[in-house]
Amino acid sequence: MRTEDIDYTAFTGWIDPPSDVLPALKAEITCDVAVVGGGLGGMSTALRLAERGIDVVLLEAEFCGHGSSSRNAGQLAGGPGGDIQMLDILYPKRLPSIVRFAENAAHFVESLMKRLDIECDYEPTGNVGVAVSKGQMGRVRRVAEILARCGATVEVGTSAELGIPRSFVGGFLEPVGGMMNPGKFTLGVRRALLASSARVFEQTRVEDVEPSGDGVLVSVPGGRVRANRVVLSTNAFGGELRITPKRLASPIWVTEVETEPIDPARLAALGWTSRSGVVTQHAIMQNYRLTPRNTIITGVRRLQRGRYPLPPGRTADESVVAGLVDGFRTHFPSLAGVEFERAWGGWVAVTPSWLPVAGQVGDTVYYSIGCNGHGLGQAPYLGQLIADRIAGDAPHEDLLALWRTKPRFLPSPPMTRVGLRAVWLVDRIADRFNGSRRHAKGN
Repeated sequence: MRTEDIDYTAFTGWIDPPSDVLPALKAEITCDVAVVGGGLGGMSTALRLAERGIDVVLLEAEFCGHGSSSRNAGQLAGGPGGDIQMLDILYPKRLPSIVRFAENAAHFVESLMKRLDIECDYEPTGNVGVAVSKGQMGRVRRVAEILARCGATVEVGTSAELGIPRSFVGGFLEPVGGMMNPGKFTLGVRRALLASSARVFEQTRVEDVEPSGDGVLVSVPGGRVRANRVVLSTNAFGGELRITPKRLASPIWVTEVETEPIDPARLAALGWTSRSGVVTQHAIMQNYRLTPRNTIITGVRRLQRGRYPLPPGRTADESVVAGLVDGFRTHFPSLAGVEFERAWGGWVAVTPSWLPVAGQVGDTVYYSIGCNGHGLGQAPYLGQLIADRIAGDAPHEDLLALWRTKPRFLPSPPMTRVGLRAVWLVDRIADRFNGSRRHAKGN
């Protein structure tokens, strides 16, 4: 299949980089709290601390929103990341609180859009976990039962009942959340942060974070920050710092591709009346969503493990893009001839437990990481929860659900390169025999 005409961008396909990138730190300064990382988690943390009257400095290696915050598919999920059936087996007592956290996170982001007056093309459509075959409908029902038992609102139905493309058999709708332009959302949060009292230094890569006396010393190429406390909001890049707990998360590269604009009549013929985002029930899902510019964005399908230090300026792998295009051709046969225009990707953090994590290293270093691909909603919420705790509030119950009292984490064999390749291969073998191509062609 043709992928040579696709634009492989080193940033994101949603927006252009900001034109007002701030200069790097070139001095030694002091503050109460230093935040390392300018993604949605770090920006939310710093913004909330500034709103609470705390002297906060944020340090970002590129510009705020440069990483996965603006590089995802823009699906605001109301549920946890990871394999729900496996999470139910491993953490049956904790899962209800994680489900509650995920739903509250989506609602928080919706309220943040309104409070900060961010226009990001948001559509509160919810998201559907779809079955590509009759066999996957069994998984759909099991996952829906688990989520309902944990307190989530879910609805199982056929493709016609849920208003999703008829090429899918059916699925379960999580009505909380929806679709947005994550680039516009991220720029909106950045705008609010820059207008606050927080001191923000972009183009400032943190080289080291170490305890110093009663506080913390943060070293950057052109200077240093002496802070009473520090928050690590480094997502997949956390492993580049010595102070980050060992095996906290694995850096995983995920890829997104976007079609050319599609004739509205062809889109209408799909039966996608709900405009909900859809996520297949493979071991490694493939997601699809409509955009206001009459394109379809699809992503993931294959995860790629990175090694530290993570390479700058990476673009999507052509073989992964080809696989995503093949999945699109399989599930949207009526859109034959539609070409793809652009591809991008970003680093996300996946924890060994597949649960979002927050905690402390000693008395002065806080960390929040590992929303496992659902950081668009969960990272900003988690950032505010940590900020409120630092500001002196009692820990929120949603923060306690994620809190680790000891920063000890086990290895994660499935997150090795060999493990990820094996999981991808199992999905492709299943696709060969599950009848998904035949069902899509017949509908």
